[in-house]
Amino acid sequence: MWGVWLSVPNSVSSSTPLVQPRAAVFGCAGLEVTPDEAAFFREADPLGFILFRRNCDSRDQMRRLVEDLRASVGRSDAPVLIDQEGGRVARMRPPHWPAHPPMDVFGRLAERDLAAGREAAWINGRLLADMLTEVGITVDCAPVCDVPVEGAHDIIGDRAFSRDPALVIALARATADGLLSGGVLPVVKHIPGHGRAFADSHAELPVVEACRAALEATDFAPFRALADLPLAMVAHVVLKAIDPAAPASTSPIVVREVVRGPSIGFAGLLFSDDLSMNALEGDPRTRAEAVLAAGMDVVLHCNGDLTEMRSLLDAVPVLGGAAAERWARAEAMRHAPEPADIAALTNRLAELLGPAQA
Repeated sequence: MWGVWLSVPNSVSSSTPLVQPRAAVFGCAGLEVTPDEAAFFREADPLGFILFRRNCDSRDQMRRLVEDLRASVGRSDAPVLIDQEGGRVARMRPPHWPAHPPMDVFGRLAERDLAAGREAAWINGRLLADMLTEVGITVDCAPVCDVPVEGAHDIIGDRAFSRDPALVIALARATADGLLSGGVLPVVKHIPGHGRAFADSHAELPVVEACRAALEATDFAPFRALADLPLAMVAHVVLKAIDPAAPASTSPIVVREVVRGPSIGFAGLLFSDDLSMNALEGDPRTRAEAVLAAGMDVVLHCNGDLTEMRSLLDAVPVLGGAAAERWARAEAMRHAPEPADIAALTNRLAELLGPAQA
């Protein structure tokens, strides 16, 4: 049944020794792991890895890459992440993989028929999971839960489901459930909200001027409703009404009062958004220190630059304490893909989306 999934924990006994990797997720430069990268990853022992378009050429190549990344840290269960949302944010693309629509397609369908929109979003999540698990990827940095406003920078744009928080909640939940049904952990992003940003945080630091009441009613609402999900990515966006001095990702105030506090109440594991983005100041080590001090559990460094990764390594501790517990809870939510007729789901999705894309 779409929209329903079971949290089936992995068969790990309480006596299993805890592995304590470093609280980092790293990228690599190309289509294969170089000897220098393998040596660095072996020394650094990051929690996991993240792949980008530069790392994705074919199914066989990606399987080898994922296997080699895991082999470099000696952990066959090391998480491998990717941003596979659909639309313009898709690392795996035709002709080797099917194209998936941007999220606003589901929102437009849901405006006409909420049940159909939710079903389509669930199927899309399940099909994304099938594509990812085929090459060994276990975490998708999706769904986008941001609520755009008129005039905002199009860095979010059609990546968002809707400007209606209620529709964002329904469709993001369905997408997350579809991913989980297919054995892939979702990452809700960009908590506590990027939809009001009038700048691209890849290029500069966005500052949101909205009052606290507006943020509570709109921006925070989807994340609050999805606070039971296991993983989230924190935005490099200043919420001026809460902390005018720092972006959410480096703000202990935002993390304490909003993300972990009553405004949202997220109890899962927090990734920083990419440390390589120009919204942050300072060198890579300074950035890593700042996001960890603010309350991030895991730093995300994506550009594959070995020099940068080496420079921040000593600033990143092993994944321990509450962060390790959060990761263990997340992993317990990931299970083998539930049986699905992928061809039938693909046909049903095309049928549902026909009117929305007309």
